[in-house]
Amino acid sequence: MGREDQIEEREVLDSIFPDEITDISETSYKISITLDPPENGPEPEQPVIYLEVSYPEDYPDVAPELKITPVPNAPKHPLIELPEDEDVLTDALNNAIEENMGMAMVFSLVSALKEAAEQLMVDRVQAVEEEKARVAQKAEEEENRKFRGTAVNRETFQKWLEGFKKETEEEEQRQREEKEAEDKKKKTAKEEKKLTGRELWERGLAGKADYDEEEEDVMPAVDKLKVTA
Repeated sequence: MGREDQIEEREVLDSIFPDEITDISETSYKISITLDPPENGPEPEQPVIYLEVSYPEDYPDVAPELKITPVPNAPKHPLIELPEDEDVLTDALNNAIEENMGMAMVFSLVSALKEAAEQLMVDRVQAVEEEKARVAQKAEEEENRKFRGTAVNRETFQKWLEGFKKETEEEEQRQREEKEAEDKKKKTAKEEKKLTGRELWERGLAGKADYDEEEEDVMPAVDKLKVTA
């Protein structure tokens, strides 16, 4: 097995990938692989990656030399990116190589690479959806907690009871102070209303006619007027 097997495989690949395969040299070429993104992905655009294949002299008894590359100058796709994802995709290719050693394997390698890349995109979309669900669930739990309140146990009840007693004592103290202030105000008004005739006279609040007969004995003394001829 050797060069003849390589030529035969290449002819088969030309019939399978007539528009996707491009020669690099007599023993190397690259195949463009169009990936199908998840339906619930961020954008419907189909990313494209290249698998470069080089035949060693003893291929397929030895593994081909492989390289995964992006389309030159292509914008970054949010779900797959090279060379960041190259290690994950290379692992998938290595597994396929082990399974197909000794046989023409490039078609199987292309299939394995496409499947691994598409699964990587699915996993990333799923991770985003799971994170959204986690955030939404956390927000819902926080909202429900507002209505459930705090779970009652001996400690929380004792804490509530102490707070309730304190609030009650403060309210009673406030009411007592308000009542005392009101009583003091009423007492002052009542005392002012019961001023004696002398107090009224001294304060200039009334004339002699305003005194009660019972208070005539407390009228201030008035010197008799002396009339001179």
